[in-house]
Amino acid sequence: MANHAVGAPQELSDWLGRLGWPLRLALGTAAGFIAGLGHLPHGLPWLGVLGLVALLLIMRSAQSPRAGFLTGWLCGTGYFAATLFWIVEPFQVDAERHAWMAPFAMVALMGGLALFWGAAGAAAVWLTRDGRWRLAALVTTIAIGEMARSYVLTGFPWSLIAYIWVDTGVRGWASVIGPHGLSLATLALAASIAAAFISPRRWWAFASAAAIALAFVVIGPKLLPPPSDLVDRPVVRLVQPNAAQHEKWDPDKVFMFLDRQVEFTAAPAIAGTEPALVLWPETSIPFMLNDAPNTLQRISAASAGAPVVLGAQRISDLGAHNSLALVTEGGVVDRVYDKHKLVPGGEFLPLHGLLSRIGFVAVAGFSNGGYVPGDGPTTLDLGPLGTALPLICYEAIFPHEARIPGQRPDMLLQITNDAWFGSRAGPLQHLAQARMRAVEQGLPLARSANTGISAMIDPAGRVISQIPMEVAAFIDAPLPAPAAPTLYWRTGDAPIFVLLGVLLLTLMARRFAFRD
Repeated sequence: MANHAVGAPQELSDWLGRLGWPLRLALGTAAGFIAGLGHLPHGLPWLGVLGLVALLLIMRSAQSPRAGFLTGWLCGTGYFAATLFWIVEPFQVDAERHAWMAPFAMVALMGGLALFWGAAGAAAVWLTRDGRWRLAALVTTIAIGEMARSYVLTGFPWSLIAYIWVDTGVRGWASVIGPHGLSLATLALAASIAAAFISPRRWWAFASAAAIALAFVVIGPKLLPPPSDLVDRPVVRLVQPNAAQHEKWDPDKVFMFLDRQVEFTAAPAIAGTEPALVLWPETSIPFMLNDAPNTLQRISAASAGAPVVLGAQRISDLGAHNSLALVTEGGVVDRVYDKHKLVPGGEFLPLHGLLSRIGFVAVAGFSNGGYVPGDGPTTLDLGPLGTALPLICYEAIFPHEARIPGQRPDMLLQITNDAWFGSRAGPLQHLAQARMRAVEQGLPLARSANTGISAMIDPAGRVISQIPMEVAAFIDAPLPAPAAPTLYWRTGDAPIFVLLGVLLLTLMARRFAFRD
């Protein structure tokens, strides 16, 4: 992350500084978009790194905090445009009611998330008024911005920079430093490459970039546990009914999807080993859980005594919940988990009283006001399979929600309805984040998705069994054994919080020590 010395040759920096504002901002937006191509469905991580190099150089050229904010905001807008373009899909399910909200949602989400990058650009300029250490400041402030958007206002950590590595061995670092640490390291790699273009000490910049890259590609894969021995492991049946969202609650089809899931549950074992657990997707029964005793008995009978985990809506004294139920022999609901991390604008409507007056409604929630959140993360006792930490759909995008300090489960369990996300980018990115949760925790993850992609994921984030998108099917997948507890499971985000705090304080101390 070297920076230039005063008076050093600055051909690239000078060229960027001479560019007119329209061209510089257009280049920043384009650089952000290229950085976003590192994510699925494109999956070009090294191109993503080069995009980060370009946007860091462009953000570095800002001459004032205001210019830094605008440049950073446009870089972020380009980045999120490349990764979150699928966000219009949920509004097309019931287009007559919701399609008009799609442009507002797209602008609000992409522009809103880009505010964190804009703030990072402004802060970096303010912290380094003389231009020195500007790249180091950008690495620090963008990493802080990425962490902040994971927590602020309920958080939305979709498309974290670290996720460009999900299909490479570099993801192994997430088990040690977590996704925010891996994002920070990726930014440091990009900054080192950027410094090689502008620093008189190019050898130092190249050496830094080479060291980080080697650590990524050589050490990263070694941090992943070896492929699991699946011999004699218990089997989990993953059920995927493929109920398109616009048909899911159609009165003429709703029982067809229920019957399909019951049929898949009752089917003979594929590999000769009876399932120890059957996993249905989110909101997979067409009744309130409170009013479904006959359906639950039918499901239990189909599973021949194996417990069934399924998604359902239910009513409590507090209101409506998006829930996960563990159904045991005889249709008994042994345990219920209520989703506690709800989708803003989807499952609940912030400022409901105000926004409902101008026509906004919760797209996926129960009634206009949406669902009531549950109490928080918990574990389910699944008998011979051990304990599982349940995640309902959106909850799997939060790294900090996949761990309970001091209480390590034997597996992660995700039920989801990715039919809301379309059939390309959204479901692929959601699966990628589930894979990262498995890596971070060193735990297997069983995933049942309504329209796909249902999968069994091992503790290294490998997909060992899956049902493709938009296919009605089931698979019997051996459950991998958990790996040894990871460092990230032990520490969570605390070390990265501390490191970013130290870096920020160091930059602030330098800024005030050398203020005009």
